[in-house]
Amino acid sequence: MRADRLVAVLLLMQARGRVTAAEVAAELEISVATARRDLEALSTAGIPVYPQPGRHGGWQLVGGARTDLTGLTATEAQALFLLVGPAAAVAPEAKAALRKLVRALPGTFREDAEAAAEAVVIDPARWGEHVQERPEVVRRLQDAVVRRERVRLVYSGRGRETSERVVDPLGLVDKDEVWYLMAWTTKGRRTFRIDRVVEADGTGDSFERPDGFDLSSAWAEIVAEMEQRRSGLTATVLMEERFVWVMQDRLGRNCEVVGTDGDRVRLEVTAPTPLMIAQHLAGWGGSIEVVDPPSVRAELARLGRELTDRYA
Repeated sequence: MRADRLVAVLLLMQARGRVTAAEVAAELEISVATARRDLEALSTAGIPVYPQPGRHGGWQLVGGARTDLTGLTATEAQALFLLVGPAAAVAPEAKAALRKLVRALPGTFREDAEAAAEAVVIDPARWGEHVQERPEVVRRLQDAVVRRERVRLVYSGRGRETSERVVDPLGLVDKDEVWYLMAWTTKGRRTFRIDRVVEADGTGDSFERPDGFDLSSAWAEIVAEMEQRRSGLTATVLMEERFVWVMQDRLGRNCEVVGTDGDRVRLEVTAPTPLMIAQHLAGWGGSIEVVDPPSVRAELARLGRELTDRYA
């Protein structure tokens, strides 16, 4: 849990006054790149943490050699608690760390800091659904990422056939409640859906994280590639302006406004195939018009005939 780790980084700086990214990485058993990102996150959140270049440089709290949190202003303390507070509601470890940090704050800041921590609540359940617990395999893989331990994966492919491989786990991504593992394999970097992982066991062997690897950048590349694949075909659609927000809410980046046509808005809707675009649009009935391509218009006509044959 990153929020818990950010608190740990701050408490480490509180104890030592000045730290390097390498020292933070060694203390928390994370990569130097992750430690550097955590230090930058604290600075971005408004915490008075800044880097000092040079041979004897590092990161330190504003105020020089001070080793307590009295260097934080009330606004800065609130910024920290707004950052980690929501995570405390879903992570017991973060909640415990937050309590320790509250006790470390000057008494005059505690009330506002606690209020900031309670200002946001994360409700991960969608309407009408139960909260989805984090899969146990995620915790095991997360530990392996932190310890840089190779993992034996038994993985189920799209055809449900299973295969076994040993991978170097580089990081985990939670995208809209679907977890992914990014790992290095004998065939290069690969991404695995966690819900297809049948087994995941540490081998006890360690590995070296690739130099310069950044999980956020690597994931952004994968997202861009997947969106490109998902956008293989574009349809031009006309609809009333008052419904545009609904279409964009449903289709996200696969629906863009490109102009107007009289009193209607011109949209571009993308998907891999004509059928998939038609399936997205069929429920709108006569309230929309597909201008092109003909292949999407043909699929809509076919779907219409099927519905007429079934229910007429």
